[in-house]
Amino acid sequence: MEVNATSVSFPSSIVTAAVMATDVMSGLVSQIVAGANIWTVVWTIFLSAVIYDQYRYISQKGSIAGPPFKLPFMGPFLQSVDPQFHEYQAKWNSGSLSCVSVFHKFVVIASTRDMARKIFNAPAFVKPCVVDAAHKLLRPANWVFLDGRAHVDYRKGLNGLFTRQALELYLPGQEEVYEKYFEAFVGITKRNGGKAVPFMPNFRELMCAVSCRTFVGNYLPEETVKKIANDYYHITAALELVNFPVILPFTRTWYGKKCADMVLEEFTECAAKSKIRMRAGGKIECIMDAWIKNMIVSEEYRKKHGIEGLQEEKPDILIRWFSDIEISMTIFTFLFASQDASSSACTWLFQLIADRPGVLDKVREENLNIRGGDRNKPLTMDMMDKMIYTRAVVKETLRYRPPVLMVPYVAKKDFPVTEHYTIPKGSMVVPATYPSLHDPEAYPNPETYDPDRWITGDAEQQSKNWLVFGTGPHYCIGQTYATLNLMALVGNASMKLKWKHHITPRSEEIKIFATIFPKDNCLLSFEERD
Repeated sequence: MEVNATSVSFPSSIVTAAVMATDVMSGLVSQIVAGANIWTVVWTIFLSAVIYDQYRYISQKGSIAGPPFKLPFMGPFLQSVDPQFHEYQAKWNSGSLSCVSVFHKFVVIASTRDMARKIFNAPAFVKPCVVDAAHKLLRPANWVFLDGRAHVDYRKGLNGLFTRQALELYLPGQEEVYEKYFEAFVGITKRNGGKAVPFMPNFRELMCAVSCRTFVGNYLPEETVKKIANDYYHITAALELVNFPVILPFTRTWYGKKCADMVLEEFTECAAKSKIRMRAGGKIECIMDAWIKNMIVSEEYRKKHGIEGLQEEKPDILIRWFSDIEISMTIFTFLFASQDASSSACTWLFQLIADRPGVLDKVREENLNIRGGDRNKPLTMDMMDKMIYTRAVVKETLRYRPPVLMVPYVAKKDFPVTEHYTIPKGSMVVPATYPSLHDPEAYPNPETYDPDRWITGDAEQQSKNWLVFGTGPHYCIGQTYATLNLMALVGNASMKLKWKHHITPRSEEIKIFATIFPKDNCLLSFEERD
C-alpha cells in the first residue's frame, strides 16, 4: 500500500537535527569553559531539549504524512482540546498513515479500510489503550486492558450475556425506560410552549437510564441514575483522545476520576445486592443478574462434580467467582462503551428521520404491522426479527454518522505495518472507521442518507467496510444489543410520539465530544400521537 511522504526527507532531517544538537552541545561546553552565566546554561539546556524533542519526533515520523516539525513538547495540544471534524478529515485524506505528537505521546492514524483492519487484526503488535487517563478511571485491573489468552477467556464468560435469549430478558426493562422518557419529552416541549429545544442532553440521560436498567436493573434508585447521567459528562471529557497527561486538581481528568469512582462504588453495591437476590432464586432482569447467575451455577457444579464432572450437567461456560469490585469494573466498561456511542446514535437517529418524513412513515407502518395493529403491544425478539426497514434505518444511521470515529490502541512492540514504515513501540495507534463507512466503492453516494441501500442495495455485502463496532479480537461485544436497542427505541417512539426537527445552519455540522453530535445539539419538539 502506498504511503504518503512529506516534503521533508527523513534521513536528511535526522542528520540536520543531529548536527544542530552537536553544535549546541559544543557551544555549551565552550561557554561553560569560558565562565558563562547560569541563564546561558539554562537556555542552552532548554534549547538542547527542544532539539532532542524535534529529533525524536522526526525519527518516529519517518516517511508517513504529518507535520514536518513539532511544536516543542506540547505539539498540537491546543487544537486537540477543541477538535474539529474537518481537521480529522484532513488527517484521513493526507495518507493511509499519518501522525501527530502531543506531549510525550506519538500517535499514528490509520485511515484506509485495509490499514484500519490491519491494526484491528494485529493482537500480536497492538492492544486497546483507550487513552492515558483510562487506566486511572476504569482501574488498571479492568478486563478491557487484558491481552491475549487472558482476554479471550474473560470474554468467553461475558458472551452469554448478549445471546438472543438473554437480550429478550432485558427488553421489558428497556421499554419501561422508553415510556417514562417519552412522557418527559412531551412535558419538556409543553413547558417550552411547543418550541423546539436542544435535545442532545436529554438523549444522553435517556440512553444512560436505558444502559443502567439493562446492566444493573432496579438496584440503582432513579435519583442515582440521574446523577450518573449528569456527571458522566466529566468521564467523557476525561477520556477524550487528547488530554493533559497528569491528573491535577480541578482539571477535566480530575473531575472524571471523581465521577468514575462514584459510579464504581454504586455498581459495587449493586453487585452485592444482585448476589443476594440471585442466591435466593430471584428472576434475571439485567446483565448483572445473568452474569452472577452463571457464577452461581458454575460454583454449584464445581462443588457437586468438580471440574471433570458429569458432562451432561456441565454449564455451557464454566466461569470463576468474581468479586463485587471486579463485577463493578466490568459493568462500568459496558456503560463506558455504550453511553457516548448510543447517545450519539440516538441523537442523529431522531434528527435524521424527522427530516425525512417518508422514512419515519415507513418505520411507523412496519412497527404497527408487527404489533398486529396494537401499538402498545410489548416487543419480543420474534417481532424484532420482522423489523426489516427499522433495522435498515438504524444501520444507515450508524454508517452515515458513525458514533466512534477512531479506536485507540497502543503498540506493544515495533510494528512493521508496511514495507516502508514501522510503528515505534509505545506509540498510540488509531484505526479510523469513518473513511471506510463513507467509501463510495462500498456505499455509492456515501453522503446521502439512504436506508434502502441495506434492503435493495448490496450494503450488507460490504462487511469489510462495516467497522462501526470494530473488528478482530476486541470487536464490540455488545454490538447486537446496541443495534436492537436503537431499533426498539425508535420503533416504540414511532408508535407513541410525533416529533419535529428545527433545522439550523449547524444541524448537519459535526461536533466532536468523544463521539459526534449535531453542532446545534438537535433542536426538537415532541407531542403524543393521537
